Formats: sequence, C-alpha cells, structure tokens
Amino acid sequence: MTLLFSLLAFLTGIASVGEPVGVNLLFAGDAMQHQAQLDQAKAVGTGGAYSYDDCFSLIAPAITEADYAVVNLEVPLGGPPNYSGYPCFSAPDSYAQALKDAGFDMMLTANNHCLDRGDRGARRTLTALDSLGIDHIGTYRDRAQRDSLVPFVRNIRGINFGFLNYTYGTNGIEPRDGMEVALIDRDRIASEIKSTREAGAEILVVAVHWGIEYVLLENAMQRSLAEFLVDNGVDMIIGSHPHVIQPMKIVRNDAEDKDVLIVYSLGNFISNMKTVDTRGGALVRARVERDTTGRARFVRANYDTFFSAKPSGPGTNFRVIPSWMPEQIPSDQYHHWQMFDRSAQAIFERHNVNVPRGHNRLL
Repeated sequence: MTLLFSLLAFLTGIASVGEPVGVNLLFAGDAMQHQAQLDQAKAVGTGGAYSYDDCFSLIAPAITEADYAVVNLEVPLGGPPNYSGYPCFSAPDSYAQALKDAGFDMMLTANNHCLDRGDRGARRTLTALDSLGIDHIGTYRDRAQRDSLVPFVRNIRGINFGFLNYTYGTNGIEPRDGMEVALIDRDRIASEIKSTREAGAEILVVAVHWGIEYVLLENAMQRSLAEFLVDNGVDMIIGSHPHVIQPMKIVRNDAEDKDVLIVYSLGNFISNMKTVDTRGGALVRARVERDTTGRARFVRANYDTFFSAKPSGPGTNFRVIPSWMPEQIPSDQYHHWQMFDRSAQAIFERHNVNVPRGHNRLL
C-alpha cells in the first residue's frame, strides 16, 4: 500500500501527504546582446565560434530549480556572418543555446527589436528556436502560423498554462510579406485570451513589452492595460522593455475570486548597458497550486535581484551574478552592484505589494 501511494504521489507531483500539487514558474527580463558582448563571446570562443559558456553558470541553478522558466529574447538570430549590437541587433544561435542550457524553457520574441533584421531575420529566429526545441511565442511566420500556434497551452506537472506575448511596437520597422508580430491590440488580446481559456488553460500568463525606457515606475498606459488584462481574467502579467526594474504587485480580482500577479518590468537579464539602474534586473518566482476543490490558482510570488557583470580580465566573459553571491562580483564592479541593488530595493520596498524578496528561496 505504501509503495502504491508513493507511485501515485510521484505521478501527480505531490511531494508529501497533504501537500498540494504545485508548479513553480520563473521569469527573467531582457536578454540583450550588445556589440561588446558579441566581441567578447568571439574572443573567448575557439575557431571563430561565439562562446557563452560561463555567462549563466552562477544563475543557472536558480533557473533550473523552477518547473518552467521564461526569458525575453530581445535579439533576432539573424545568422552569420554579420552579427551586430545596438541599434539593430543580431546574435548567433549559440546565444540562444546558452540560454536554453541555463534552464530556460520559453523565449519571448514579441519586442521592439524583433524585426531588426527584417522579416528574414525574424523568420530565421523562429527556425533556430525550433531547432533548439525550445518553446517560443510572440512572432510568427505568417497569419496562418499565428492562428495555428495561438492559443499556446503547455501542461506543466498536471496544470494547464496558457501563454501570450505582445509588444507595443517594432521601432518603426513594418513587417512585410505576411510576417506576424503580436502587437498590443486590446480587441485581439481579448479574443486570444478567450480562445486560450477555451483551449483548456487553467492559468493564463500574458507577457507584455511596454512602458518607458529607463523609468523606474510604471506609467498610466501600463496600469490601464494591466487593469484590462485583470478584468479579462489573466492570472499573471509579466512586463519587459524599460531595461530597468519596476514594481511588482499582487492585486485582487473579486469577480473571479482570485489573486493576480503584475510585474511591470524585470529589467535587463544580461547586457552591456552602463547606467546604474540598467546594470542588472530581477527574477520573479510564481507559485501555482491546485486547491482542494480542484481549481488551479496563483498563490504567491517572490523576487531576487542579480547583476550583469562585465568581463574582469583576459579570458572572462559577461556574467549574470545572483545577489546571493556577492563574493563573485569583480572587485572593480562591486560599487556598481551596490548602487544598482540599493536603487532596486528602494523601489521594491516602497512600491511592491505582497511580493517580497526571496533570498534564493523557492516558493
């Protein structure tokens, strides 16, 4: 009898008697690839290859600990040989491979840089991500592919999650030849929310590329769109684009008797940006559990910060360093990390609502 119960517990994801079935999601912000990052990846690689082997080694355990992890891929994978940084990005496929190896399960592609290499680059990005076997949403080869891939529903440990991704724009570069970018359009969003629910999504996550760059507080447009998404039954709203962190809040949807997570901006995941508030970002862990009535609910969230360190000597690379590993921060950048983290904490402590710091604790 004990053996049978252990088998059933394993199959249903129950860790111990009385513990609810649950899923831990993790979200990270903008994965950038500036020219200095490209140059360094080539310098530490061999035979002309771009190497990112050590960029994510310190943060990877926190990512892989989650049941499902999501990052914003804010560069097209335009293909060799002409990789480039700002203002028109294009990164090698090995960059996406390194993000996958770090533990990310999904890459968001609807952002203002997704068309930096035109339709060809955007479509090649989708081909490259497909070849890596990683989930991705936000851009599509054409309307037919969007209609076939949306709704996107993924079963994670017995709970069905729906994911949607939208951007405010594409830096004025218009898609051509039928390329589809999921833009913020309230009618289209409401329709896709409805179809995702009808496809069986118990928990609905909407990732939005929005806001004003380098501003540490959300604006009226973000608040209005977040309210619209809450009213339409979304369970989690995850923001990107400002390249700095912005507040996180848990709000109540009384009409549906549930809590909703709103993250206005996670900041940069990795970049070569230089101002204090752009030197790092936050990761958010969100817990979903199936209650005793069988209903899946978002129940709580926490966050931690990390620092995007620049190369500290010959043979080193850019590196994402978690806040709980300050001893790993190069001495010449320690002051920059302190300034970034203090600024981020000041915003979170003043404006977060029921989203505490996790101190590297899984929910």
